[in-house]
Amino acid sequence: MKRFILIIIHIFILYLFNIVGTGIKDFLNLSVPGSVIGLLLLFILLISNVLKVEWIEEGAQFFVNNLVFFFIPATVGVMNYFDLFKGKGILLILIVLISTILVMGSSGLVSQSLAKDKAGVDK
Repeated sequence: MKRFILIIIHIFILYLFNIVGTGIKDFLNLSVPGSVIGLLLLFILLISNVLKVEWIEEGAQFFVNNLVFFFIPATVGVMNYFDLFKGKGILLILIVLISTILVMGSSGLVSQSLAKDKAGVDK
């Protein structure tokens, strides 16, 4: 029960960043989504050690463990626009494959670079 309450508190803290980011977006009339602004604020506070990872770790891990469920509404939403995608199946598959390869490749290169930098710092 204690862990459940801790996860709820961590999720609430993460949700506050979403609310603050959306508030900043609305106040400054920006075209960037509020959730992205909230994530940038979270990143800045984590890097500067104003916010400790332990304060959000359990909630963030809950989101990562259940990430697949957050894509279900988007997938079902695409079904509403089936006519828009009809006849373009091969093109869409090609686009998905190319973008997946690019994302996986760039993510791998960045993570390897960061791992090498970290290994160099530790030695």
